[in-house]
Amino acid sequence: MSLREQINDDLKAAMRSADVARRDTIRLLLAALKQREVDERKTLTDADVLGIIEKMLKQRRDSITQFEQGGRQDLADKEKQELGLLQAYMPQALGADEIAAAVAAAVAEAGAVAPSDMGKVMAVLKPKLAGRADMSQVSAAVKAHLTKS
Repeated sequence: MSLREQINDDLKAAMRSADVARRDTIRLLLAALKQREVDERKTLTDADVLGIIEKMLKQRRDSITQFEQGGRQDLADKEKQELGLLQAYMPQALGADEIAAAVAAAVAEAGAVAPSDMGKVMAVLKPKLAGRADMSQVSAAVKAHLTKS
């Protein structure tokens, strides 16, 4: 079963159980998927779907920060709930040790020796770790690895 099919099944289950928050979040996700399909005139793969979910997760994290700074805890709580629901579709996140190992392998593969080679390393890592690791953490790990070398 593809990720898209799983999301559709989850929407039906949320509608049957009258889980309004889950239903609304899944509808937002499906709308984003449909918009991307229409814009690019193609059927999305699971990797494409994960990329869209990752983007939505980043938006939710940014919104939570903004709402908490603005004193709108009610809106921040709603975003946190959506964040949790969307996070369920992401694969198991990598730990710090696994990220460090992937960074070391990518640095060797790209032949990077200086911080100016960070783009090469990130180009190798992004397809491998997309959806499995927060790319800002990966970027920080690459930067740390290249500056200590």
